[in-house]
Amino acid sequence: MTTETILLISLAGVISIALAVFMYGYKSKQTRLLRWVFGILRFITLFSILILIINPKFKSETYTIEKPKLPVLIDNSASVGELGQTENVSGLIQKLKENSELNDKFDVSYFSFGNDFSESDSLNFEEKNTNISKALASTNELFKNQTAPTIIITDGNQTLGSDYEFSSATYKNSIYPVILGDSIKYTDLKIEQLNTNRYAFLKNQFPVEVILTYSGSIPVNSDFVITQGATTVYRTNVSFSENESSKTLNFTLNASSVGLQKYTAQLLPLADEKNKTNNSKQFAVEVMDQATNVLVVSKISHPDLGALKKSITSNEQRTISFKKPAEAASILNDFQLVILYQPDRNFASVFDEIEKLNKNTWVISGLQTDWYFLNGAQDNFNKEASTQSDDIQAELNSNYGTFAVENIGFDDFPPLQTEFGALVISVPNEVMLEQTVSGISNGNPLLATMEINGKRDAIWDGEGFWRWRANSFLQTESFQSFDDFVGNLVQYLASNKRRSRLEVSAETFYYNNNPIKISAQYFDKNYVFDSRASLNITVKNAETEQQTNFPMLLRNNYFEVDLNSLPAGEYNYTVSVANEAVSSSGNFTILDFNVEQQFLNADVSKLNRIAQNTGGKAYFTTQYDALIDALLENPNFQNIERSEQKVVPLIDWKYLLALIVLALAAEWFIRKYNGLI
Repeated sequence: MTTETILLISLAGVISIALAVFMYGYKSKQTRLLRWVFGILRFITLFSILILIINPKFKSETYTIEKPKLPVLIDNSASVGELGQTENVSGLIQKLKENSELNDKFDVSYFSFGNDFSESDSLNFEEKNTNISKALASTNELFKNQTAPTIIITDGNQTLGSDYEFSSATYKNSIYPVILGDSIKYTDLKIEQLNTNRYAFLKNQFPVEVILTYSGSIPVNSDFVITQGATTVYRTNVSFSENESSKTLNFTLNASSVGLQKYTAQLLPLADEKNKTNNSKQFAVEVMDQATNVLVVSKISHPDLGALKKSITSNEQRTISFKKPAEAASILNDFQLVILYQPDRNFASVFDEIEKLNKNTWVISGLQTDWYFLNGAQDNFNKEASTQSDDIQAELNSNYGTFAVENIGFDDFPPLQTEFGALVISVPNEVMLEQTVSGISNGNPLLATMEINGKRDAIWDGEGFWRWRANSFLQTESFQSFDDFVGNLVQYLASNKRRSRLEVSAETFYYNNNPIKISAQYFDKNYVFDSRASLNITVKNAETEQQTNFPMLLRNNYFEVDLNSLPAGEYNYTVSVANEAVSSSGNFTILDFNVEQQFLNADVSKLNRIAQNTGGKAYFTTQYDALIDALLENPNFQNIERSEQKVVPLIDWKYLLALIVLALAAEWFIRKYNGLI
């Protein structure tokens, strides 16, 4: 309490005594006893009220003992089982839980990781990928600004995410890896990586790149073979030695038949190889007889055009061409979609030809768009633009129902630039992205789609979306989410297919170590997305004829199902709507590839390096006692006494209010009892 507060309280006491004496000590007619009683009660009442008005504040301080944290990260991937380490992991965790000294000193918590990172409640060692970098980054975030040495129980073989050795450089606590497996190097031939296009066009050739590796000390020879069914389509001899332990093969295969073409790549194993699973790999290519051709017409150069090219051609089904307005009008008939980037009066002939051919269009406007020309060149939308620019951001319309759109973080993307003014769309449309300024909608669409008599168009009012693609990569370490967003928009705009009440989106083939997802949209009779519908998918294995039903879950403006539980094979599916005679059927193939079966031993050297870089130490499972001793004896891991100071104003003290009520009530009852009321 400050000196000023103490003086005010003293003054309140003097005033309360003076008033009580004046009221009951000066010319009072009550008896001596009653005068004292009434005086004391009135003093209590007045003093308490004045204290509440002054409202002094009191400080209270509490002390707590905080143990250092000890997160234990457990590798739940299939490679742990492949290396025969599941019992070692279970035994080690049991010992950690039963060690009283360790649990007395540390606040121990358990997490598991594979594809994702989560609290550990049970282990099955069935995760199809290992993302160690994500596990370390998540732990670093969870225990930020805390003492938290970390035990990570893993074989060190990562199949997903960025290199965890470099991620550990930002880790703030010591890492103690417990190594699952051994460091013995076995003789092994392996298909390290196989790269090819997902799509190819009929009567063309598609490239294949294969990286082969060898682990051993003596020179060996083998054959690399690619077969399609019983037919060998490629074969070559390869040789390796201790000094020449890897080879890269580049060749092409013919796309001679339309449809899904499945191949098996095999590096013929040596007689003494321990792991022959990593000697073969299946892959597939979907052969089509034509591509989706997209034309971009632009008079200017802009980074947005590069982002468009990268996003559209990330899917090999699509090709993209860039032309100046003067060159474009005569070749429009060769393309399914025309993208008009920041049109001005030079685009007059292009718009005339688009109207004659009834071509689908996507108009992208910005600061260099001539709106006086554009307003007259088409009838779909109009903008009273000014010479002023405006910075806008985007907000996804969750009710957009034309096709499935996933929110890829539009709210957090950098602002786009556009000319200030109201954009009015005069034909039936659906707004996908709305413009916002400082987080508040300004009532204008940023991206809207239109469909009139089978012709599809879109308006995107804002330039600078190349920053969106870059920002998407920074957030997810991949361009895929942004490229998929643009790809879905292009797929819709480039198609003239009549809209169905049930639209299903599925790939023709999946690798079983990647997400296997099928999405669908259902529309009512007015073609409005119906979120109340109940969708189910029936999946039937073509070989075993085993049939499985899955419910499809609602995700904003589409339904989705995860089919990663299905084994490799060929499947037929039917998506149906409950209580409606509406369904859609198709087929897909799941190719068998278990990346977790590719390893022979633990990555001991890398685990040792991350331990050394963070001030920890790596141990094998047999060195459990040494690990516990290192944690218990480390002087850096001590309990921390934390003090918490609270400032409580007296007005929050309910007992003082109760005292005032009690004093007034007591005075009233005494007066009543003595006949003074």
